[in-house]
Amino acid sequence: MKNSQAPSLKVNEIFYSIQGESTYAGLPCVFVRLTYCNLRCTYCDTTYAFYEGEDMSIEEILAQVEAFHCPLVEVTGGEPLLQKNSLLLMKTLCDRGYEVLLETGGHIDISPVDTRVKRIMDIKCPSSGEADKVFWKNIDYLTANDQVKFVIGNRVDFEFAKETVEKYRLPDICPVLFSPVFGKLENKTLAEWILESHLPVRMQLQMHKYIWPPDQRGV
Repeated sequence: MKNSQAPSLKVNEIFYSIQGESTYAGLPCVFVRLTYCNLRCTYCDTTYAFYEGEDMSIEEILAQVEAFHCPLVEVTGGEPLLQKNSLLLMKTLCDRGYEVLLETGGHIDISPVDTRVKRIMDIKCPSSGEADKVFWKNIDYLTANDQVKFVIGNRVDFEFAKETVEKYRLPDICPVLFSPVFGKLENKTLAEWILESHLPVRMQLQMHKYIWPPDQRGV
């Protein structure tokens, strides 16, 4: 019988795969995908996480994570920070010795997140349809432990990202990632724009979408 008083979260899926993004790309990783998102980005590839999920206690989540025997765990979504117990989950994972990554959309305050967590934070570009939701104060909370990601769908997005990187001197704070919208912007085009701009940013591809079918869940 479940303890109704135990801290819980609505979990969409927990799976073991190859990390496809960030400076951790290529490493085995356990993903804890939480349910709910209050953004509706035009290119979203996890719409199934908007509402689908199962209530799980933190101990139940930890038991599933531990079964994979992998030291790297990413808490993703949806938008993980919409569930307040995500903070306790990440703290507990850190306490148990895991290296913990957080994928967050950049529209919710990241300052309460445990400082041991590597926060990978989006800054939404115009083509996402959600650029007006950016919580700019988050930039003040970034440290060298974190990473900032721009998902770029066209030249307007690129110029927005370039201006933001330069205005806030983001590469002086933490790694900056530029990623093309899969299937919309050619990888070569984004690579050429980065080279022309001389920005000290890292181009990234969604590696998992080149290993498995792009719409396959649980990878």
